[in-house]
Amino acid sequence: MFTIDLMSRTPIYEQIYRKIIVLVIKGSLKENDQIPSVRSFTKETGVNPNTVSKAYQELERNGIIYSLAGRGSFIAKPDIKFLKSFVLSDFDNVVEEALKNGITADDLKKRITEITDKGAAK
Repeated sequence: MFTIDLMSRTPIYEQIYRKIIVLVIKGSLKENDQIPSVRSFTKETGVNPNTVSKAYQELERNGIIYSLAGRGSFIAKPDIKFLKSFVLSDFDNVVEEALKNGITADDLKKRITEITDKGAAK
């Protein structure tokens, strides 16, 4: 479920943080699903427990997970406003990269129209 890119410039705790949010957005993790404990996550991935704990603390601070003493950590009720902000932030970054690499605004608009038309047809 979790793959860590040790060669990435993105800090490991942030990779964990983002991966869990993406799994929530995609519906792979749903409200009240339990996520691995820090100990089992560490065992599974080889990541330092402090790094996993930092990611979990950030997730809890942003309302993505909640913890129950002695029971573990679980996915919280999705905060649609936060998730929308997260997705739009990624979208903004992709658009900026596309523009830097010679893709025009018209190309992007056309692509968005194609994608939304496909979604409407479903």
